[in-house]
Amino acid sequence: MEKLQQNIIIFDLDGTLTDSAEGVIRSAQHMQEKMGISKWADEDLKFIVGPPLIKTFTEDFQMNQEDAQRALGFFRERYATVGLFENKVYDGIPEMLEELKKKGKCLVVATSKKEETAVRILKHFEIDGYFDIIGGDNREIGRDTKAKVIQYVLESLGAKKEDAIMVGDRKFDVEGAHLVGIPCIAVEFGYGDRAEFEAYGADYIAETPKAVEELF
Repeated sequence: MEKLQQNIIIFDLDGTLTDSAEGVIRSAQHMQEKMGISKWADEDLKFIVGPPLIKTFTEDFQMNQEDAQRALGFFRERYATVGLFENKVYDGIPEMLEELKKKGKCLVVATSKKEETAVRILKHFEIDGYFDIIGGDNREIGRDTKAKVIQYVLESLGAKKEDAIMVGDRKFDVEGAHLVGIPCIAVEFGYGDRAEFEAYGADYIAETPKAVEELF
């Protein structure tokens, strides 16, 4: 198979670089308790990992905007202090990043997490140094979708979209990349599955971090 030539590789965070499910689920349960709604089982909350939380709260929890903002506050109350470190880097990720850097690739992050939270997580796990830019959600200035975060990191680099590719684990990564006009590698070790990736038109599917690196 012909190797991919893109020099800018944009990584999602949750489900792509780190397995953050425990902290996200515990913080969602904390939110439910604070909101006075019944607490869901861990298994029933797995869907919450990855997508923008406001979208999840308004669509999946069927909250109005005011309640969704309150819920976000309660979620972050726990997540910002405890939940973000209930997390681990997937096996093979540091080695993948090291090899891609050796190949001369520019690595960046585009996540639906708050940008400052993403920076704290990557610093905590000592992999922040691999990334030229860590871009995240900044609702205050309207950067509130995956496509907008991807666009932001590309503009920050002064990069052409033809030279970039996204790596993510959910349909939101595929959709966001395609809205910006770049291809997406979907990874099977995160929270999505092959059926989802095929339904949303992922350009490539990789089973492991090593398989991502070998595409280049």
